[in-house]
Amino acid sequence: MVVRRANNDDTAPILALVAQYWDSEGLSGFDPATLSAPLEHLLSSPTIGAVWVATDGQRLLGYLALVYVFSLEHRGMTAEIDEFFVVPDHRALGVGSQLLRRAEAESVEQGCTNISLQVSTSNRRARQFYARHGYSRRSRFHLLEKTLDAV
Repeated sequence: MVVRRANNDDTAPILALVAQYWDSEGLSGFDPATLSAPLEHLLSSPTIGAVWVATDGQRLLGYLALVYVFSLEHRGMTAEIDEFFVVPDHRALGVGSQLLRRAEAESVEQGCTNISLQVSTSNRRARQFYARHGYSRRSRFHLLEKTLDAV
């Protein structure tokens, strides 16, 4: 298995994994036609983030998409894992751990002081995975969001 930074040639296979991820998490609205351009923008804009893929040489086994955010609280650049998925038949084989280590190492190289992510409250297995890798719940805070209409 090889973990590498993804490029625009990986757009279609990553989108196939995104479809699986969104389905597994119960996320609605998957449309490759509207996701292709934002994914390609992320893949070609290293200042906003990166995507890494794990491959067995023939197919993608997983991906991790990360974006950079400036934070006064964390005194500089931070990283946020936007999406992270490993195909079910390759879970618990080290694929996710290798993707996570690579993303963390490159985040440090980019000067990030913190890394964060969101995980479904119902995804016990993922929460255990992150705990094994040193991630902890941020108490006293809830994630709030609002969709902004285009102006």
